[in-house]
Amino acid sequence: MASRTRRHGPASRARDGARRRRLPLRLLLPLLVLVALAAMLMLRGYVHSEILADHRVQPPAATDRVPEKILEGGPVIDARGGRTESLSVPDHRLVLTFDDGPDPTWTPRVLDVLKKHDAHGVFFVTGTMASRYPDLVERMVDEGHELGLHTFNHPDLSFQSKKRIDWELSQNQLAITGAAGVRTSLFRPPYSSFADAMDNKSWPVTEYIGSRGYITVVNNTDSEDWKRPGADEIIRRATPKNGEGAIVLMHDSGGDRSQTVEALDRFLPDLQKQGYEFDNLTEALGAPSAMTPVSGAELWKGKAWVFLVQASEKITDALVVGLAVIGTLVIGRFGLMLLLSGVHARRVRSKNFRWGPPVTEPVTVLVPAYNEAKCIENTVLSLMASDHPIEVIVVDDGSTDGTARLVEAMGLPGVRVIRQLNAGKPAALNRGLANASHDIVVMMDGDTVFEPSTVRELVQPFGDPKVGAVAGNAKVGNKDSLIGAWQHIEYVMGFNLDRRMYDVLRCMPTIPGAVGAFRRSALAPIGGMSDDTLAEDTDVTMALHRAGWRVVYAENARAWTEAPETVQQLWSQRYRWSYGTMQAIWKHRRAVIEKGPSGRFGRVGLPFVSLFMVLAPLLAPLIDVFLLYGIVFGPTQKTIMAWLGVLAIQAVCAAYAFRLDRERMTHLISLPLQQILYRQLMYVVLLQSWITALTGGRLRWQKLRRTGVVEAPGGSVPNRRVQSQDDRRPVA
Repeated sequence: MASRTRRHGPASRARDGARRRRLPLRLLLPLLVLVALAAMLMLRGYVHSEILADHRVQPPAATDRVPEKILEGGPVIDARGGRTESLSVPDHRLVLTFDDGPDPTWTPRVLDVLKKHDAHGVFFVTGTMASRYPDLVERMVDEGHELGLHTFNHPDLSFQSKKRIDWELSQNQLAITGAAGVRTSLFRPPYSSFADAMDNKSWPVTEYIGSRGYITVVNNTDSEDWKRPGADEIIRRATPKNGEGAIVLMHDSGGDRSQTVEALDRFLPDLQKQGYEFDNLTEALGAPSAMTPVSGAELWKGKAWVFLVQASEKITDALVVGLAVIGTLVIGRFGLMLLLSGVHARRVRSKNFRWGPPVTEPVTVLVPAYNEAKCIENTVLSLMASDHPIEVIVVDDGSTDGTARLVEAMGLPGVRVIRQLNAGKPAALNRGLANASHDIVVMMDGDTVFEPSTVRELVQPFGDPKVGAVAGNAKVGNKDSLIGAWQHIEYVMGFNLDRRMYDVLRCMPTIPGAVGAFRRSALAPIGGMSDDTLAEDTDVTMALHRAGWRVVYAENARAWTEAPETVQQLWSQRYRWSYGTMQAIWKHRRAVIEKGPSGRFGRVGLPFVSLFMVLAPLLAPLIDVFLLYGIVFGPTQKTIMAWLGVLAIQAVCAAYAFRLDRERMTHLISLPLQQILYRQLMYVVLLQSWITALTGGRLRWQKLRRTGVVEAPGGSVPNRRVQSQDDRRPVA
């Protein structure tokens, strides 16, 4: 078969460009989750009358435009088809009406009393409550009661436009349909009273309601149970005189209705003995039922509405629980950090503190490097200034930018270069371990610089024979940019303060790749640096804990590293860290059920890491979500004060961390902005990591673009070669 060559014309290239510009799945999924969350919160705010609610009430107005027969007529007003008729309930017939429900506490008790005394009534339900408690609406219909509309959000309709009135009616009807599969032609305006209270503001609304096919039902006997005057007074006010019929106004929602329930339980049997019947409105009037079944698309639309409202309720309830969890975690973590980091600082800074005999023997420093031409000279020169005897092994992991040649050209004594094909960082470190001359091995990144005392400070804990690894104090060298300043705060507060706490708890989760030291004799039994995860530093640290080694923190072993300078670079780095940490937790999960040192780490270290490094960052944005929600829809002042309280706790911890690390406090100026913006970025990164983990995806190593501007304090930056901007990324 002859082969054909497809030619790519302008149209084809345009289509290819459109495909390339399509939002990647790793961004689309978190975005969809955030949009869905925002939609659920908006729906909840609407259903809880926090959005579009109007609580204005019209003062009484003149009545000269209201027909006389309406003002002097009965409580049932029929304005359908241009009619102006009113009806009254016959003698010895009482129609009990209940407004503002259903309520999950009081409506069931009202229904129980009605059922007990074989009485029926009319429930004028709001759409908000019917949407939230559809099972109660369904029970009303099943037990023979009638339903009426009481609007969706309970506004005074005399303030509203016709469009808003239609919306209130249709949404109220939709909620009833979704809950009970029926629609009703009865309507009671919010804030209504007797027929003689109809005025020039409310009458046009009643006429319009009639033109939409609804019968307006007010009342002529008000129990005033909402005032909670006592059961005796409620009974007195609800009892008509001389055996007259009446429509009695009561409430099954809107507050404590215990007096209403008590009054009903006495009122019903007493009046039944006097010959009264308690019927639905249409039964009392001898008219066809006001309710008709709904089927087809309208029924499914109503059910879909109720389902979405129920989903929003459950999701927001879960978010509230999540907010409580994150609040507990944040305060608990900060409390532990403040307490235990202070304990750690006092212990290691004590005059009599010693790890053991001073460590003076030479050590090996491993520098894995991939395309680090911009940084490697600074890195190696900083090691040459070390006040501790060292050998340096630079493992070039298949660099394409001449990294190895630069180091070799420096011609420094005690510096060796080992070349290998690109195989990844763990392989480069293992290659270095195999060629190391000493048992104590310091590991650093190719973009990091050490202070002269860093190696010496880093290896002193090995004077304790139980110590298998030491974490150094990694610092951000390029903190002049906004992103750099945010990461500086994160490193000092979130990483180093954490490490002090984990040191005291003896469950340090990670030796930073930028500055860490290991015993080769400790690494050999666990197989060296593993490539099972993307966080080989976390993986090996957990393995050392399980093998019974102590892992400690050396606060004075400072290393200066180049943090990502763009959002994309930061995203790539943190995505790998988050996903790699999850992989490491999963890999070492069996430690939870094991005995000995492994079991101790599994039951102490893994829960701490899972809570503080995975769950807490994932839930942290809830603080900001509820801040925005509270400012827009809720109690603004209380919401802002609560958020400022959390920020104050963070500021105290950050200031304490900066004091311990002897850092300038001026960088904390950007802390509020960091909490608003930076945390959201970390949240999306962590969410993306979760999605990757749950879908079984795999990540590649991402090579961050470096500038080589980082130097140790007081150091000088040597001349560096300018490299091509299209550095190739390593292959996983």
